[in-house]
Amino acid sequence: MSNHRAAYEILAEQLEAKGIDVESVKAALKRQHIETPSWGYANSGTRFKAFAWPGAATTTRQKLDDAAMVHKMTGIAPTVAIHIPWDRPEDDDYDAMCQYAEERGIAIGAVNPNVFQDDEYKLGSLGNPDPAIRERALDHILECCEIMPRVKSTVLSLWFADGTNYAGQDSLRARKRRFEEGLATVYKHLPKGSRMLVEYKFFEPAFYSTDIPDWGTAYAWCTKLGPQAQVLVDLGHHAQGVNIEQIVAFLLDEGKLGGFHFNNRKYADDDLIVGSTNPYELFLIYNELTGAALSQDEPARTTALNVAYMIDQCHNIEGKMAPMIYSVLNCQEAYAKALCVPRRHLAEAQQNGNVLEAHRILTDAYRTDVRPLLAQVREEMGVPADPIAAYWASGYEEKIRAERGVAETSGGFQ
Repeated sequence: MSNHRAAYEILAEQLEAKGIDVESVKAALKRQHIETPSWGYANSGTRFKAFAWPGAATTTRQKLDDAAMVHKMTGIAPTVAIHIPWDRPEDDDYDAMCQYAEERGIAIGAVNPNVFQDDEYKLGSLGNPDPAIRERALDHILECCEIMPRVKSTVLSLWFADGTNYAGQDSLRARKRRFEEGLATVYKHLPKGSRMLVEYKFFEPAFYSTDIPDWGTAYAWCTKLGPQAQVLVDLGHHAQGVNIEQIVAFLLDEGKLGGFHFNNRKYADDDLIVGSTNPYELFLIYNELTGAALSQDEPARTTALNVAYMIDQCHNIEGKMAPMIYSVLNCQEAYAKALCVPRRHLAEAQQNGNVLEAHRILTDAYRTDVRPLLAQVREEMGVPADPIAAYWASGYEEKIRAERGVAETSGGFQ
């Protein structure tokens, strides 16, 4: 018997006693899908310093190799998001990129345009007062729409650094109208069957005003655009103390929650390992998602079942590969705990106005040690029961350090 099996059997009995079907929980965990970002495998940094990491990926092929290793260790990270132009092939052979990923047992996920890095975007992209620069930004996003079917992607992920630093710098209403016009054009060019996810951020790099500052703005624009437009929630893009799980619940109920960029923060957009600072918040978010997915409420149920779960982090001082695996595992653990919530008992306590009992039921699920359950699920999936230990034992870290060395930059598909 495996080391975890006895503990798993005890936990399974406890869950069954609460009316939770353990086999259904295991099946849900096996279907979980967390997308990792290509840029998370390359060197990155803060405004002050980028610390080069031995073995960090410098080409898109290497990023795909690393993403495939994360999936091999976890079993639930089968796709990788790409960023254009960071991942643009030198010969524009996106078919080869797609094939290379598939040969390694993964697939390309969301396509992310970049309209914030070039000097021309100093005053914004779609919100820029210069129509020529707005056109340049729009052309790039439309290029990404054309790339999507070539890499078999169905998600266009949009984040904008647009905003102003000083009062009076630009007309806020004019910037709103420019954005609405640009997003409407993008929406018309979306590939059939795909979605555009609109991300918001309340500040940074603009400090006086941000053109998409909050979920309400993103929601209003997505509602105007149509059913293929949904809101993307980045856990680091909120002011201190914001109740993110309430935002999640609202967007689920409106059918407008499209996806997540998972990370964690202490103060601003820290892009730390998801669940590292506030694991309870991560659990509460998953609780809303899981409750909606298990309900019969529409459109919340259908929306929850189609959410795109994506990691968006910058691993600056802790390495690249092991932290990415750990991020995926933290999402898996939060989901497992959410699946351990006895929904019927919780609903009864809520309906009866039993405040303490409802709170206790939820926090008891959060305190559940689901590690034996996860080890059992991984064993049944044919992946390591302890993915971090298995990664260190695999020799992959030593291999990429020896082959890649230390590089300052990351390039395209080479």
